Amino acid sequence: MTSIQKKILILTSVILAIMVTIWIALTYYNYKTQNQYNDILQRYISLNEVTSASQQVITDLNNYMLTPSAGHLRQLNLSKGKIQEAKYEIFPLRNEENDFALTNYINLIDSLLETTDRLIMFISGKDMEAAAIEFSEATRISNYIAEMKLTILDTELKTYDRFYRNIIVQSEELIKLGVWLILLITFILLFISYWFSLSITRPVYKLTQAANELSKGKFDIQIDVESNDEISFLAKTFDRMRININNLISEIKQKAQLEHELQQNKLLLQESQFRSLQSQINPHFLFNTLNTLSKKAYLEGSEETSDLLVSVASLLRYNLKRIDRAVTLAEEVAVLRQYMDIQKARFTQRLKFFIEIDESCLDLKIPALTLQPIIENAVIHAVEPKEEGGTIWFRIFNQAEWITLEIEDDGTGMPKEKIEQILNERTVQTEGHSTGIGFSNVVKRLRLFYGYEDVLLIESTEGKGTKVIIKILKKRSK
Repeated sequence: MTSIQKKILILTSVILAIMVTIWIALTYYNYKTQNQYNDILQRYISLNEVTSASQQVITDLNNYMLTPSAGHLRQLNLSKGKIQEAKYEIFPLRNEENDFALTNYINLIDSLLETTDRLIMFISGKDMEAAAIEFSEATRISNYIAEMKLTILDTELKTYDRFYRNIIVQSEELIKLGVWLILLITFILLFISYWFSLSITRPVYKLTQAANELSKGKFDIQIDVESNDEISFLAKTFDRMRININNLISEIKQKAQLEHELQQNKLLLQESQFRSLQSQINPHFLFNTLNTLSKKAYLEGSEETSDLLVSVASLLRYNLKRIDRAVTLAEEVAVLRQYMDIQKARFTQRLKFFIEIDESCLDLKIPALTLQPIIENAVIHAVEPKEEGGTIWFRIFNQAEWITLEIEDDGTGMPKEKIEQILNERTVQTEGHSTGIGFSNVVKRLRLFYGYEDVLLIESTEGKGTKVIIKILKKRSK
């Protein structure tokens, strides 16, 4: 599979290769032309340096004649050295057209050097008249050198005239070639760019059409994109998603049918349960009967029995309400006290119950029937099995961010497996629960009500007892 990134790299590489090739060709041509120009210019400079050096020799000869000092002699010798160097530099300029003129030019340089040597000798011998004659000769030779330079330059111009014209013609042809190359490269790049864009946009367009069809609910149309890059992979993935959605819709329809049938069966079951309940004793009749017995016991002077019947009646009334409602902590504590009054009447001295409540926390909202199942679990497992009974503590603390409820007993403790079952909301077999609500159900309702998992913790050591801790965030309880 060729990736889009690889295609872009190939296109970029082709463009760069074409540009580099053109740049190298133009650079080579400019370099070659510049070297030819430099060679011609160097010929002219070399000839001009000879003329300048000869004129400098004449100037130094004149100074030496006027003041024959060691300094002027040293300067004269330096000028002689320069004209000698200039003579050696014009040797490479010889060709068929300037051979004769260049030979005469070199001979004139040699004559000037010889005349300069004779003039120095005459001045050293104090023969100023002969020195003056040699100076005039040197001046004449220097003028000949200047005239000969012009002759050679004219010959050079005639020789390289054709070369100059060829360079001009080549430059014009190069400009035309450059224009055609730019047009050709532009056409090629446009064609390559168009082909490259089509290789990306055509599959994307097909994929867009397929997505539009899917948005209309047509999940039975197969998505087929011809490409060998990431878009092909995307199209195949999109097609698999279409198949999965189609299968999911079929499953949803089947489930909807099953749910409809289940709902019908549920309605039949509820009707059956309702008819079954009609055959049972009305709990309100039982509640009213308990109230009547309580009043009769009170009138007969059995106040303790009357109070117990009132607690049972109140507990029954509270349990008859829906468990999915929210109540205040004060209501839960009141029901808890009534339940413990009943249990104290049952266990007498075997049950010790201590309660410690921060009154500022009693307005807290809590699911109904939360505390009674936990306390009842403590009574069943901490008091009933022990002949000497047991102790239960109930505490409410108001902390900085939390309101903490603790229910602690000194029973036999709870195995780790059972703790995990309760906290994982798995059903645990209950024994004698008056509400019919298990410990796991309490955990589940607390988590749903407050919206976080660690609302209830269980700390237990086998043989020492169990502590159930409910931690409620104040912000969540509002």
